[in-house]
Amino acid sequence: MPYFVATYRYTPDTALRDRVRPTHREWLSGLGDTLVLSGPTDADGAFLVFEAEDAAAVERTVAQDPFTTEGVIAESTVVGWTPVKGRLVERL
Repeated sequence: MPYFVATYRYTPDTALRDRVRPTHREWLSGLGDTLVLSGPTDADGAFLVFEAEDAAAVERTVAQDPFTTEGVIAESTVVGWTPVKGRLVERL
């Protein structure tokens, strides 16, 4: 299955983000093998890698994220990704 990267840019409402974070992380834990990795960036956002059939499937998944439904995300993108080199490529 192909890989896709979702990027999040958070709203400036850190209190909302802190309040929703536990639900968001619980939701992430429930994604099983679909979610390859995720984590916040130092640019007030996050980076998530998914293994899915297509970008539309990832967009539907991201739309269900509590961070999305509760208004923590100001903007998100989903793009295809082809890992080629690096120490983690063999694990993918």
